[in-house]
Amino acid sequence: MKIDAHQHYWQPARGDYDWMPQDNPTLNRSYVPADLAPSLARQQIDGTVLVQAAATVQETEYMLGIADATPSVKGVVGWIDFEDEGQLTTLKRLAKHPKFLGVRPMIQDIPDVDWMLRDDVQWAYRALIDLNLTFDALGFPQHLPNFHRLLTRYPMMRVVIDHVMKPKIRDAMAGDDAFSTWADGMRRLAEDTQAFCKFSGMVTEAQDGWQLSDLRPFAHHVLEVFGPSRVMWGSDWPVCRLQAEYDHWHDIAQALTAHLSDTERAEVFGGSARRFYYLR
Repeated sequence: MKIDAHQHYWQPARGDYDWMPQDNPTLNRSYVPADLAPSLARQQIDGTVLVQAAATVQETEYMLGIADATPSVKGVVGWIDFEDEGQLTTLKRLAKHPKFLGVRPMIQDIPDVDWMLRDDVQWAYRALIDLNLTFDALGFPQHLPNFHRLLTRYPMMRVVIDHVMKPKIRDAMAGDDAFSTWADGMRRLAEDTQAFCKFSGMVTEAQDGWQLSDLRPFAHHVLEVFGPSRVMWGSDWPVCRLQAEYDHWHDIAQALTAHLSDTERAEVFGGSARRFYYLR
């Protein structure tokens, strides 16, 4: 089974995509399964993981409705309010849905870099462990030390790092040393935890005019330290469209993994996601 481990569908008219720029025609429009279906067919993608893009339970329920009606959606990563322990009831209710996989707090958008370590949100991590649900870790390189603290605190939590933790590829392209600190932090997470990593979101961390050679050091580092059996490819569609269409990013990812064996590539493009998310 070939899996796209990270994509989105949304309807801006719902009114809860607070991060979405109103003047961006690429993002600020509806995206539904019929829009993605041709690319899935061309690339022979058997299924996808649909990931939240709004910090509301209502969007999670909207996505589960899409999943019910869309066989290609194998699972949904949703959202709950970690600051409200009363939402444990909501989490338990969502967990009963056969396509509900886990949650993703939008940590990259929270100003407090230490938010994930606050006492009042710890209940949520414990609940994910108890319910055997997943945690998508969405952040930036400045979050790496705290994610290391969190993941070593909860070694039984099933965690996947989104978008290779969004390294500052555009800064590296400009000549800054944006690689070493990120690389050290990712190596620590790979060595000290059981986290998986999503091979996604890289093109949107590069600046206009990026080339394959700009992405290669970051891609190869992730594949080296996590190993193909803990790396899963995702499109991050439609966000990827800011820099590359679905088919282009898929081709780029194939090129960036060309040094792997067929067995290893099968892990990156399906096997790892199936095992991590328990996809059927």
